[in-house]
Amino acid sequence: MSDIEISQNAKKINIYEVAKKINLKEEDIIAYGNDKAKIKKASGSKKGKLILVTAISPTPYGEGKTTVSIGLHDALCQLGENSLAVLREPSMGPVFGMKGGATGGGYSQVIPMEDINLHFTGDFHAITAANNLLSAAISNHIYQGNALGFKKVLFNRCLDVNDRALRKITLAEEVTSFNITAASEIMALFCLATSQEDLKMRLGNIVVGLTKDNNFIYARDLKVEGAMCVLLKDAFLPNLVQTIENNPVIIHGGPFANIAHGCNSVIATKLGLSLADYVITEAGFGADLGAEKFYDIKCRTAHIKPDVTVLVATIKALKYHGGANKEDIYKENNIALTKGLANLEKHFSNLKIFGNNVIVCLNKYNTDTEEEISIVKKFCQEKNIPIEVSTAYMNGSNGALDLARKVLEIANNDNDFKLLYKDNISIKEKIETICQKIYGASSISYSNEALDKIELLEKKNLSNLPICVAKTQYSLSDDAKKIGLPTNFEVFIRDITLYNGAGMITILLGNIMTMPGLPKKPNYENIDLVNDKIIGIN
Repeated sequence: MSDIEISQNAKKINIYEVAKKINLKEEDIIAYGNDKAKIKKASGSKKGKLILVTAISPTPYGEGKTTVSIGLHDALCQLGENSLAVLREPSMGPVFGMKGGATGGGYSQVIPMEDINLHFTGDFHAITAANNLLSAAISNHIYQGNALGFKKVLFNRCLDVNDRALRKITLAEEVTSFNITAASEIMALFCLATSQEDLKMRLGNIVVGLTKDNNFIYARDLKVEGAMCVLLKDAFLPNLVQTIENNPVIIHGGPFANIAHGCNSVIATKLGLSLADYVITEAGFGADLGAEKFYDIKCRTAHIKPDVTVLVATIKALKYHGGANKEDIYKENNIALTKGLANLEKHFSNLKIFGNNVIVCLNKYNTDTEEEISIVKKFCQEKNIPIEVSTAYMNGSNGALDLARKVLEIANNDNDFKLLYKDNISIKEKIETICQKIYGASSISYSNEALDKIELLEKKNLSNLPICVAKTQYSLSDDAKKIGLPTNFEVFIRDITLYNGAGMITILLGNIMTMPGLPKKPNYENIDLVNDKIIGIN
C-alpha cells in the first residue's frame, strides 16, 4: 500500500483518548473533529529529556527524519516509556511541488496524514493572513501620506504556494517579492515566541522599513501588532494528533531549515517536555542547517538543551554522496557507498562539537543489501560512532526497538551541551565560525550589499543576535552540486536580512531563494479527489 493508503486504513482512536495518554483532560483541549485538537493547557509537571533527530546532507530521495522520529517515539511507547513526539507542520507548497508531505511514511506516520499535509487546523493560513495584514498596513500608511517617512520597505508578502513568478512583482508603489509562508519572519518569530505576550512584542519588533536617515521603522509604529496577534490567537495553540499506533504527537509551526531555523515552536517543545519523560523532535534538512540552528538559535533563545541527537542516514543517500548516478542508486555500489561515508563522518563530528550524546540511525530500505549495511556498520565501529538500524518504515515500532533502547541508554549520560559561538562576538566572526567549523569552507567572501548591511546592524548594536544561514540543503557548501564532502571551497555571502522580531540575522548564501518554484513534473499531477477520498499525497 502507498503511504496515504496505509494512513487511511489505520484505526484511529478518539482525540480525547489520545489526550489522556499525556494526562490532558477534556477541558485542556479544543477538538477539531474526532482526530485533531488544539491544546489549551500551558504546561504539565514533568521535566522530560529532549531527543533531537537530524540527518546527513539531504538527497532527492529523502532520508526519513520524520519516519525515524515517529518510529522511535512508537518504540519508546512500546517499551513502556512515557514518550511524546513534537514535530513541525508541513508546508502545503512542497506537498504539491517536489518534496511532498512531511508526516512520515509507511507504518511510521502521524495521522490524519492528508489533513496534516494540507489545511490542518489553519495555522499556516493564519500566519499568512497576519503577514499580509502587515504588508497591507505598510502600503496603506505610505498611500495615506507616509508620516513615518518610509524610504525603503523591508517586509515582504507571503503565500504557502511554490510560485516562482512571485519572486519579483511590481506594485503601484514598489517592486517587491513574496516569500513562501514557511520562510516568512512571522513563521520564524511565531515558532520562537514563548507566550502570547512575547508573540505580540516580537510582532511589534519587526523592522518593516528604513527612513532616508537609515532609521528603522517598526511594525509597532503602524499600531498593527495587536490585530496581527488576534489573527494568530488560535494558531498559537499547539496541535494534538496521533501516530498509526495511536500514540500522542504534538505538531506546531513549520519554518523551513534551508531558509529559516527549521524547528517546531518553542511553546510546543516546552509543553512536550512538561508532559512526557522523553520528547522526540526534529530539525529540518541536514545537520549543517537544521541541527546547527536548533542548537544556536532555538536552544539559545528557549534556554533548553538536547540530551541525545540522532543522526539519520540511508544507504542510497550515502551512495549518492559518493558519486553514484541517480539511475543506478538502487544498484549495489560499494565504492560509492564507502566514499559517501565521508559526509556522514563530517556531520557526526559537527554534532559532537555541541555535545557528547550522538548516535547514527541507518534508516533501512528494502533495497539495502546486508553487505552494504555491513560496510556502514564496520565504518562506524572503526570510527567509534554508535549506530543502530531502523526498519520503522516497514515494521513500525518493532523496527525501532534497538534504536530506542540505545537512546534510553545514552540519554542518562551527561551530554556536556555547548553552543557554537558566544553572543558578544561580531557578526562576521559568527558567520565565519559557522562557515568554517560546520561547512568546512576555506574562505568567505561578501557582496558590497552584505558588508553595508553588517555595518548598519553593528551601528544599531545588533551584533548580539544569532545567525540564521539560508543556503542550499543539498551540500555542506553553498553550491548544490558539491555533494559528499566538499573541500577548498569559498562561501559567498550574497545578502543579509534582519529578522528583528524573530531575534536573528539571516544571511543568504549562493543562489538560495525564499520562494521555491515547482519542478517539471510536480506532485499536484498525482493528487486527486476520487469518490470523496484524497489520493496521491506522498
